[in-house]
Amino acid sequence: MSRPGVSRGAAAAIGGTPLIELEKLSGRTGCRVLGKAEFLNPGGSVKDRIALAMIRDAAKAGSLPPGGTIVEASAGNTGIGLAMVGGALGYKTVITIPATVAREKIAFLRVLGAEVVETPDVGFKDERHFYHEARRIAAARGAFHADQFNNPANRLEHYRTTGPEIWEQTGGHVDVLVAAAGTGGTISGIASFLKEQNPRIQVVLADPIGSALYSYVKCGVLEAADHDYIAEGIGIGRLVANFAGAPVDDAVQVTDQAVVDTAYRLLRDEGLLLGMSTALNVWAAEQVALKLGPGKTIVTVLADGGERYISRLYDRPWLASKGFRVPEN
Repeated sequence: MSRPGVSRGAAAAIGGTPLIELEKLSGRTGCRVLGKAEFLNPGGSVKDRIALAMIRDAAKAGSLPPGGTIVEASAGNTGIGLAMVGGALGYKTVITIPATVAREKIAFLRVLGAEVVETPDVGFKDERHFYHEARRIAAARGAFHADQFNNPANRLEHYRTTGPEIWEQTGGHVDVLVAAAGTGGTISGIASFLKEQNPRIQVVLADPIGSALYSYVKCGVLEAADHDYIAEGIGIGRLVANFAGAPVDDAVQVTDQAVVDTAYRLLRDEGLLLGMSTALNVWAAEQVALKLGPGKTIVTVLADGGERYISRLYDRPWLASKGFRVPEN
């Protein structure tokens, strides 16, 4: 599914992103490793898709009237998508966000005109958590709470668009899908579509150490190591509606150092400046490729660009201050 030659507005340009073969990685593993280039969406991430879907569905249902306000809890990318699409369609946005995320995202949100409410980086059980703050603000203002974690439009949009695009772009030749989960909508929506086309396709969750989803996939129990990880917007300690029932076959845990190393290797080898969750996805895809052996086609998600992490992932003093081995290039 290619983009049209002329898009009627930014919203119409969302989706239809290319698959990029990671040539050096494919050469090393003997597999064909393909990345769905979601960083090429107008708002710069995979979350543009669900931002449009949630706004479209809410407007149709009447829960988001013309000129209304959208409230959402976001680690950055969904908020950016909502602010971009919502602004173009005449809506106001209020985004609650942990104060610990990369400052570039917060600055981007404000440039787009969103009202940004920074919250402490606390666990979900704490009422100060950014999700609970969004819920309270929406209730107090009579606004639409997008609720990407539980809004079915999230998962359905990837089932409706991203999955079919991958199937068409590969000519149906997919052996494995590898992807992380934050809300769970991306992996569950794509996987559901692909498995309907070919039940033999394997779906592997890429999960940072410190998230509870790895143990959930492996053992059926939500159990997380007491560890803070650097990848933003992925990994979760609870089971949300968009991940519940996701057709995931296996899971791979990814260390922070692997994320750092892979991000710099993608820049050096593939010429791609990409974000933290993308590096995590690609490292996991490489491990799956090495385990399966040559000849397989593995698809992963290039979720966002690295320009949103210049002050962290691509800042050598910051990496050194956190104890990471800093790549040479």
